[in-house]
Amino acid sequence: MTLFTFPVLVRWSDIDSYDHVNNVRYFDYFQEARIAFLAELAGNAETGDGFSGFPCVLASLTVDYLRPILLRHPPYDVDVWTESAGNSSFTLGSRIVDRSTGTDEVYAKATSVQVTVDAGTHAKRALTESEREALVRHVSAA
Repeated sequence: MTLFTFPVLVRWSDIDSYDHVNNVRYFDYFQEARIAFLAELAGNAETGDGFSGFPCVLASLTVDYLRPILLRHPPYDVDVWTESAGNSSFTLGSRIVDRSTGTDEVYAKATSVQVTVDAGTHAKRALTESEREALVRHVSAA
């Protein structure tokens, strides 16, 4: 199993009056990585549309802030992995990491719960076998 990694560049508009990334923007970074991860699982990463091939909604997202993110280049990495897969929901773990110095400093950790839905009715539905297999391939205790 390998972690899915998505690079995130800090934008000038992400910076607050304390000269670091505003805490609300961490949610955006985790969201961008989560959508890219789902798009790859659904096999449509080239379009970036993770929802048409893997329709789900976010039920819960918790973030632990460990240190401030600063404006800089190169990008930070957001790692995403599967923590568990239930009948109609799955839990993803993620973290924002600085790998530019070779130390792999973690800036924030997140846990999100997604619920799979029917694309037409938006009602909760069970994971398909192929969705479950794709998620299980990314299970990690990272």
